[in-house]
Amino acid sequence: MDILFQAVDVLARWDVLLALLVGSIGGVAIGAIPGVGPAVAIAILLPATFSMDPIVGLTVLLGIYGSSMYGGAIPAILINTPGTAVNALTTYDGFPMTLRGEGRRALSLAYSASFFGGVFSVICLIALSPLLAKVAPMFGSREIFLAALLGILLVVVAHRGQMLVAGALAAFGIFLSTVGLEPVKYTRRYTFEQTWLASGFDLIVVVLGLFAISQAFLLLTMDDEKVRIAKSRGSLFQGFRELFRHPRVVTVSASFGVIMGMIPGVGEFTAQFMSYTSARKLSKTPDAFGHGSSEGLIASETANNAVPGAAMIPLLALGIPGEALTAMMLSVFYVHNVVPGPGLFAFQMDFVVALYLALLILNVLVVVFLLISTGWLVYLTKIPNRFLGMCILLLSFVGVYSIRNSAVDCTVAAAFGFLGYILKRLNMPIVPIVLGMVLGGIMEVKLRAAMTRVNTPWDFIDRPIAFILFAIILIILISTAWRVRREWRAVDRRTPAKKASARFSRRLAGRYGRHFDDRLKIQRRKRRYDHMGS
Repeated sequence: MDILFQAVDVLARWDVLLALLVGSIGGVAIGAIPGVGPAVAIAILLPATFSMDPIVGLTVLLGIYGSSMYGGAIPAILINTPGTAVNALTTYDGFPMTLRGEGRRALSLAYSASFFGGVFSVICLIALSPLLAKVAPMFGSREIFLAALLGILLVVVAHRGQMLVAGALAAFGIFLSTVGLEPVKYTRRYTFEQTWLASGFDLIVVVLGLFAISQAFLLLTMDDEKVRIAKSRGSLFQGFRELFRHPRVVTVSASFGVIMGMIPGVGEFTAQFMSYTSARKLSKTPDAFGHGSSEGLIASETANNAVPGAAMIPLLALGIPGEALTAMMLSVFYVHNVVPGPGLFAFQMDFVVALYLALLILNVLVVVFLLISTGWLVYLTKIPNRFLGMCILLLSFVGVYSIRNSAVDCTVAAAFGFLGYILKRLNMPIVPIVLGMVLGGIMEVKLRAAMTRVNTPWDFIDRPIAFILFAIILIILISTAWRVRREWRAVDRRTPAKKASARFSRRLAGRYGRHFDDRLKIQRRKRRYDHMGS
């Protein structure tokens, strides 16, 4: 109880409350603007948070992270354009409801489902805190190294169909983390006598380039589209009553979000599709899914909003981020000498509980704000792409230069921005690079510390948790290799016409870029769900 009062005392400061308000409202607005997304906003704000107290900076970032998916549902439902990438599944049932004149009902369902998912994940996080406080000290250097290795492996495996590319990009990120002075003897690595490489590649510079500047380039090369918003009827409050008619759907979907959020490298997409598929199988009207089903909308929005709270579990307990956004937050911890892991639960439990309470308050603030201001937020969907691109580009370079007042950092960020733009156009993942940089540094430090106590290979996994992690890694490697082998055999059995059709689809995706490929994937998934329902 004393820890709870201490946590409330940490939050009961005007700057923390202001940061929570600005982060939550700003996250909703950013999510409502198609083409921006939370990763871009967090990357731009990172340099500014370094001068704040840790709780203030993290509260701002948590506000954006947790509330952007609420706002992303607005354009997904009203104009069939996801505000954030994880709202793509919301378009399946949200937009058909808008075409029927039920846009307000769809928005109300999305808000209520998101609120339930967010609060459910925070409650799970609070309930797991005592267990985390007991288990976290059992993780030594060997266990954290294996957990980080498992995180990278899961990130690679999660990109089905692109595992080789994801693995290569993760390895590239690990390589970037080794450039500069090594942490023990301070010898230079891969600097090639260039003094500007002695300090290595700054994570924030790379993140701003890969996410913010690349997105600015992408928006600047896109044509502006005229947005037409259909008229809708109904009340924004009716979804909260309707949500209680589907207790099984909302509970199962929130559970999927929590479980998938705790696993590094999995995230919202897997949670969404698993919850959507499960809701369809359990539904009495599976044929309505994809045509304006309230259960489908609830399943997708509940699952993706349950992930952020759960994603904080591996970050706080082990210092291992599961995705790009939590990797960015990890840099705020390190700048302020707050090291996530067992020590955080042992000596700064009030700080951890304060973050939990901030997530809880965040969900309440966002829902109240949305019920008041949805009519105004709709107009954010009409902002021209090129204007957005210029704003993001300007803010990105200002943020990069403010880190160390270095023009070299701006050049490096522009280079990574160009790399990110190419990867996005080719529909290749960017997240493995960032996680490779973060987890690569953790793996190197922990491996060096662990090897001083290891004489034989068995000594590395002779403790229960280390052995379990090693067994999980082996199981994932074997099962993935078996699945890939079966898929290759299936490809070899295809007729020449089907092989030619697959090659043609890949050419079109490469020619017309990321947006065509995303649309193609959504159509394929939708056909799969239609087939499953029939």
